[in-house]
Amino acid sequence: MSALPRNVPSSTDLHDVRWLRSSYSTGANNCVETARPCSGPWAGLLAVRDSKDPSGPALLLSPESWTDFTAAFRS
Repeated sequence: MSALPRNVPSSTDLHDVRWLRSSYSTGANNCVETARPCSGPWAGLLAVRDSKDPSGPALLLSPESWTDFTAAFRS
């Protein structure tokens, strides 16, 4: 069994996801958005994309990796 890719070339390939922005975000499209795919090969991962390019690539992270990443900013 091969490992899943760590990104998708276009976030539009992630069907049936709801992209969310932080409540601290402004409407200037200068932030990241996250989504949690519920089905398909990416189920259980966290997708992250640039809000300025909604059809651009998305990074795929495990929930633990995302927690570690965000915790580094709180330290």
